Amino acid sequence: MNARAEGRFAICAALLCACMFCSAPARAGLSESDIASVSFVPPANAHAPMSLQLRDADGRARTLSEAMSGRPALLIPVDYTCRTICGPALTIATAALRDAGLAEGRDYSLIVFGIDAKDTPQDARNFARGQIGDATASTSVLLGDADAIRALETSIGYRAVYDAENDQFAHPAGVVALARDGRVVRVLSSLALTPQDLRLALVDAGEGHSGGLVARLSALCYGFDPVHGVYTLLINRILAVAAGVTVALLGAGLLLLRRATRHIGQEAPPC
Repeated sequence: MNARAEGRFAICAALLCACMFCSAPARAGLSESDIASVSFVPPANAHAPMSLQLRDADGRARTLSEAMSGRPALLIPVDYTCRTICGPALTIATAALRDAGLAEGRDYSLIVFGIDAKDTPQDARNFARGQIGDATASTSVLLGDADAIRALETSIGYRAVYDAENDQFAHPAGVVALARDGRVVRVLSSLALTPQDLRLALVDAGEGHSGGLVARLSALCYGFDPVHGVYTLLINRILAVAAGVTVALLGAGLLLLRRATRHIGQEAPPC
């Protein structure tokens, strides 16, 4: 086999390895009871702690009150190293906010809050930059230690469960609208946000009206159902796209291999 054919064969081998990697099954480390405990149920008269000590993505100390700056706010809990839907959910939220007819910095503040105490400021910067670009003055990307995270989650009724085996969280895929004093006004699924939903939520928050609190937000950010051994609906859709890409890669690899074999036959000296 000549050098050109060897190179083509290496490409084919790499493509096949990529196909095998893409189709590798996920493993989940959470039990049925773990999944059942994940919830977003704000208690009566829920208030986020305005004086809670956090830090921003540049490492500077900030409180929730400073992040809100006297405005109603949309608070989005995320895992900055999430490998499933936290990133797309933030993109959906920011796109809906742009079309909501409200002015960031005048009508509302946007607060992205990390739920994993192990995440670093660099993790937060990378995550935010990949989803919303450079943050504006009225957008806060915040981190906290384990106690601060627990305090904020408890105050708004947000419960996540850590999967140590896969280093990820099963957590509610939700956002919360806060009034100027930190009161929880409305909870929405971050996977089904519309500009109209966000406008109504933030207008209510600005006027101090409560509404739209759900009994239980059931949409989770977690890529695998460990109880039934199946992927969640969103991950199923992602896998369907990945499967199509895998088939295309495999077909391209086989085509290259066929051409390389044909070329070798043409270059072989006659007997």
